[in-house]
Amino acid sequence: MRSFLGAAGAAVVLAFGAAAPAAADDAGSDGFTIKDPRITESSGLAASRLHPGIYWTHNDSGDGPYLYAVDGKTGKTVATLTLTGIGAPRDVEAISIGPDDNLYVGDIGDNLGGSWSHVWIYKLPEPKELRDQTVRATQYVVKYADGPRNAEALMVHPKTGRVYIAEKNEDGGGLYEGPATLSAAGTNVFRRVAGIDLWVTDGAFSPDGRHLALRGYFGGISYAWKDGKPKREGQLNVPTQPQGESVTYTLDGKTLLYGSEGRGSAVQPVQVEGGAGGGPKSPSGSEGSGDGRIDTGFSASAVGLVAGVIAVFGIGRLVRRPKR
Repeated sequence: MRSFLGAAGAAVVLAFGAAAPAAADDAGSDGFTIKDPRITESSGLAASRLHPGIYWTHNDSGDGPYLYAVDGKTGKTVATLTLTGIGAPRDVEAISIGPDDNLYVGDIGDNLGGSWSHVWIYKLPEPKELRDQTVRATQYVVKYADGPRNAEALMVHPKTGRVYIAEKNEDGGGLYEGPATLSAAGTNVFRRVAGIDLWVTDGAFSPDGRHLALRGYFGGISYAWKDGKPKREGQLNVPTQPQGESVTYTLDGKTLLYGSEGRGSAVQPVQVEGGAGGGPKSPSGSEGSGDGRIDTGFSASAVGLVAGVIAVFGIGRLVRRPKR
């Protein structure tokens, strides 16, 4: 999603500062800056298992069927993939890697507020050789059991291979589970399995599959993953960014990397509490109220300041104009 107000982001950064840096165990785990001038709207992020230290990303809508492999040491693009076998991408918002070493790309955004009858997932094998190349992808048609949704987060469980989508809704949304096996021959119906009290822009499973991290613009929530369902653990320490749109775990599960849209955007690290993939505790030590409130991850005063910035610059500029 483009057009999150840079001035507002800068003001919030000044107000809150940055999150604590992570220990550099994996390549890229100390953060990096995306150098490729073509990548202006990095909207998803996934750590490669075949190529440690490489992170896959893509632009938001309007770029075409392209994926970029970015070196976590230098921030430079080392390979560009062009997808074939699919239609014209509409609003690509997320990327994840399954246990089958396939890349799953979520063309799941719907800026008209859930007006499209279906969205798509593209699956393609992660190349063993990093070079510019054309790769044939499989296209899957996706619908939601309870009607169209707008979404920006797609996560593939690293053990079961099941695909999940988190709805993006200012008032909180749902977590949707896909069928056990996606079918290219028919429609894949995703069903709501849990409510999420967050305006979600991306998410990621920990490498061991025991935790789910969901982020928004102003905060995030960590969930324990138990029997195919999320159980809230606490807030994530999400760094303040101009337009926070992506998150991924490093391969060792010790760090969450948070990305933002914008030319020359920074991918910022935050060390995970409790070691590999562990989730944080909420400030109160509880697991959250589950009362349907949106959790920003900030204090009330911080949220008030954010609201003030938004009021000054105009809420209309925080959302993309609908596509025609």
